[in-house]
Amino acid sequence: MPAHPLTIGLLIFDEVELLDMAGPYEVFTTATRMHARMHAGAPPLFTVRTLASRADPVRARAGLALQPEGTLDAHPPLDCLIVPGGVIDAELGNTALLAWIAAQARTVPLLASVCTGALLLAQAGVLDGREATTHWEDLDALRRLRPGLRVVEGRRWVDAGPVVTSAGISAGIDMSLHLVERLHSRALALRTARQLDFDWTESHD
Repeated sequence: MPAHPLTIGLLIFDEVELLDMAGPYEVFTTATRMHARMHAGAPPLFTVRTLASRADPVRARAGLALQPEGTLDAHPPLDCLIVPGGVIDAELGNTALLAWIAAQARTVPLLASVCTGALLLAQAGVLDGREATTHWEDLDALRRLRPGLRVVEGRRWVDAGPVVTSAGISAGIDMSLHLVERLHSRALALRTARQLDFDWTESHD
């Protein structure tokens, strides 16, 4: 059991899909509450930090304003980075963001994406040689972006070791519960799913 909170970085940007980021946020913050109930007196398990290219608020796809808690240049060391999707056309051309994602992939123990966030990982070169998935509407776009990538269909999430990708939108909740299991325990993942009243769909090879 870690002696200090594990820091989960959650990237946000203009036109981010709200549930792509809010689903994982809810999973990790709920897991922290459940861990505190299961282990009285233990330090907090997870700390979730939203990160953006700039310190100004960003607007989610539905228009909700989100205030980043850190920037790409100013954030604590991460134990896990989650890259959500949304309307990512501008982000696919953001060379500074892509370089940051590539750099994080070399230092962060666990990197994950939700929905079209996989295309950002692919554009950053993180998915080369791995299996990955994304929203069903964007599977072909992922193939075109990286023709050598092994794109997987019909799975809620794909665990490729240090990189985990999920299918569309709500699948990020399923994947995040899997990440809780990897970072702590299956018991905590199951307790978190129960607290969320969520029917956890697991992926199997």
